[in-house]
Amino acid sequence: MNKHIKKILSIWVMAITLGGVSCKKFLDREPQSVISSADAFKNFTNFQGFTEELYHCIPDFTNAYWTNSWNWGEDEIQSTARDFHFVVKIDNGDFWGWQSQFDGWQAGWMDRNTTSTNDDRFAKSLWKLGWYGIRKANMGLENMDKLTDATQEEKDLIKGQLLFFRGWFHFMFIQYFGGLPYIDKVLPGDQKLTLPRLSYHECADKAAEDFRAAADLLPTDWDNTTAGKKTLGKNQLRINKIMALGYLGKNYLYAGSPLMNYSSTGNRTYHNGYCKKAAEAFAELLRLCDEGAASYKLVDFSKYYTNFYTNGQNWTMPGNTEAIFRGPYYGANGSNWGTAKQYQPAPQLEGGDVKFLPCANYVDYYGMANGLPIKDITQADVESGYNPVYPWKGRDPRFYNDIVYDGVKCVQGATTDEPNRYANLYTGGSYRNVSTGSRTGYLLYKFIPITANKYDNGYSYDKSLNIHLPYMRLADIYLMYAEAAAQAYGSAAGKAPDYSKTAEEAVNVIRDRAGVGHVAPKFLVSLDAFMGEVRRERAVELSFEGHRFNDLRRWMLLIQSPYTLKKSIEFDRTGTFNNTDPKENKVINLREQVILERKYTEKHYWLPLKNSDANMYLEFPQNPGW
Repeated sequence: MNKHIKKILSIWVMAITLGGVSCKKFLDREPQSVISSADAFKNFTNFQGFTEELYHCIPDFTNAYWTNSWNWGEDEIQSTARDFHFVVKIDNGDFWGWQSQFDGWQAGWMDRNTTSTNDDRFAKSLWKLGWYGIRKANMGLENMDKLTDATQEEKDLIKGQLLFFRGWFHFMFIQYFGGLPYIDKVLPGDQKLTLPRLSYHECADKAAEDFRAAADLLPTDWDNTTAGKKTLGKNQLRINKIMALGYLGKNYLYAGSPLMNYSSTGNRTYHNGYCKKAAEAFAELLRLCDEGAASYKLVDFSKYYTNFYTNGQNWTMPGNTEAIFRGPYYGANGSNWGTAKQYQPAPQLEGGDVKFLPCANYVDYYGMANGLPIKDITQADVESGYNPVYPWKGRDPRFYNDIVYDGVKCVQGATTDEPNRYANLYTGGSYRNVSTGSRTGYLLYKFIPITANKYDNGYSYDKSLNIHLPYMRLADIYLMYAEAAAQAYGSAAGKAPDYSKTAEEAVNVIRDRAGVGHVAPKFLVSLDAFMGEVRRERAVELSFEGHRFNDLRRWMLLIQSPYTLKKSIEFDRTGTFNNTDPKENKVINLREQVILERKYTEKHYWLPLKNSDANMYLEFPQNPGW
């Protein structure tokens, strides 16, 4: 930490080409050359050039390496051919593995030996660039008085961005490591560092001040500002009021969650005060969207995939109207070469040896189209209509969108391997391979089109497929609002003042988009019953988008069974195989088997800090148990 807070390189301004061709479309600025430190802050163009380096500090966790691991809950398991990704270390209880010195492949996005603010996706790491970004934001804020050749709007835009990034990097750190020093000034390099670790709540309060101030300064859309019109239509990634409100609410919700409340107060329940603040921040954001004052809206379910990938549109970044916060997108070709391949069994559909598979117990969260959950995957349920003889029938539409199950047609066109045209995911099927195929009986296709295979050429190496997940999208806001409002006001009928939707209605907005039945009355009778559905809804709607690990941690469920288990689904085919509609295929001997049980203790609720940082001075101790 000493290296990355005190002595980090002080760059006053750089000539930045934000992400090459792919990012220029979304985040552009006036051309400029390198500017001296004396001129860096004198006008909006120069100061904005200085500020825009902060966008290059945001890691692209989707494409940080050839193959990429970002789901560390009970949601996903890796094939056994390789073991260098962080998810394998997490499964083994080795949380030190986020650190670059324990990652010989340098595959992780949280820490890397080589870090840069250029447009190299392999040179982005949260730990190093986060501290660098905090220092840079503080440098900008301390030099705001030098911005004399600017309008008030321009000054507000600069200051709002700087405040947001200072809050965002601190929030990204504390959600994994707990309370840290909150750096709100430029630290001199020749002074001994003695800043103590604050409590989680103390850090969250300071981050909230930054997010709130940023929201008050920033517009909902840069295109509607005088300054933003200079880059009209290319401002989608620029920090705005909606982004600031989104993270204000998320920061408060995390502070109000059981783990963070326990670390600060010793109480393992939700903190009512922080949940109320979270609900109010989310409500302010949702009002702006509902009333049309902000342009964010849920995409139609037929275009759901555009949240995550585009296909046949060279260099086009995914996101559409639902993506709230994204970082720059580097090297589209990397999506074709690595990320797309990590979801398909080899050699049946594609090459490569690192595969990420959805765990069967997690797929169980995808309930029925009528909105009811599956009680037991092996037992028939008259109420929900689930039948273990036809386990793929009548499911939540998002199940069919996200998950490839037995019998799905995976090769659409001509193939030299006709037996593998359809997903052979039954026990003993050709797609089942612990090394380079499916360990679980399922495949994940949420982030790739069905034609992404070596036969259909649904993607090629000309940048036609682009995969890039947002850090935050509008669906997440609705569900975080539902959680915060329910906890703040004690029931599914809870709602923030001056907002029309209750917690229940917010969940149903998401279900309506997918064509899923509303929350059933039996789940509205108590807060605990409703929270079970909120958590299940988050598991389904936000599946495999990098939220589950932190959700389980903040709910204090990570170390509890069944959340420590990763399972496969086992079954045999019987009767006539239906090529036309695999949902109608009958199975026998359906069961689930435990592949892995994660052995965790209380210490696993937080990641360990680097020992080199924790040993610097007494006021900066290591996390308990590490």
